[in-house]
Amino acid sequence: MSAESVVATTLFGDRLADAVERKRSQLLVGLDPRPDLLPVELVGDVHYDRAAAADGCARFCRGIIDAVAPYVVGVKPQVAFFEALGADGFRAFEEACAYARAAGLVVLADAKRGDIGSTSRAYAAAYLEPRDEEPPVADAMTVNLYLGRDSLDPYLAACRRHGGGLFGVLNTSNEGADVQGLALSDGRPLWQHLARMIHELGEDIVGSRGLSSVGAVVGATHPRAVGEARRLMPQAVLLLPGVGAQGGSPADLARAFTSGPASALVSASRSVLYAFRSTGEDWRTAAALEAARLQREVWAVAGW
Repeated sequence: MSAESVVATTLFGDRLADAVERKRSQLLVGLDPRPDLLPVELVGDVHYDRAAAADGCARFCRGIIDAVAPYVVGVKPQVAFFEALGADGFRAFEEACAYARAAGLVVLADAKRGDIGSTSRAYAAAYLEPRDEEPPVADAMTVNLYLGRDSLDPYLAACRRHGGGLFGVLNTSNEGADVQGLALSDGRPLWQHLARMIHELGEDIVGSRGLSSVGAVVGATHPRAVGEARRLMPQAVLLLPGVGAQGGSPADLARAFTSGPASALVSASRSVLYAFRSTGEDWRTAAALEAARLQREVWAVAGW
């Protein structure tokens, strides 16, 4: 049976821990395909035809997945870049997810959805639940927390039924201080209140490896916040975007891994995808070299 046809029944934290230790990698490569940045050989008519642009982006994602698969534990497709290309783009998103799954990679859909009631249930069904005879499109997804606990219930239910993972957007790699850092009456920033909520929501979905199915997004550009997030959420997997083009460094992230080698995932997108634009090498070769470098650095920093 192929990897893409298997519906996960084990908890996300356990599957992730197994994958990290097997690959000796905590690196995710973000799939952020932009038609205007594609390699020359894939450009074609992408500037004139949305279907052609989606096809070029799909080919780019497949090439990147082939190139980085030996060095990464998974991919993080950013849904917005695919949605911008309409129905053809979303088809390219689903194809990229299936291709990555067939390559044995974890798929984390960066969708950042957030709503209530039936809308929230529909989002959970779209990303975390099986489709006919096919597995869920992703192993995990990102969500926004600002509509409260009840808005997360459908996602949590899907995670319990189908072994998916959830990453709440907590303290991101942009400035964000006007909302995320807003001081509460007791002096704590708002994001720390939400961190406690993430910890509580995930306490009953902890696998045998000690990791919860409910994790958090914490920008790698805020090393102090990374350490505080680990203290507040000892069982959560931390998703750390911002390494590379946004200025984050693997060397600043050691405290994220104190709960185990799979307790944090480092995400790099532009610095890997478009490495060829600064090196002059073949785009696949450049992506592979940058992914290999980051994989070694992150693994060394993690101390495992």
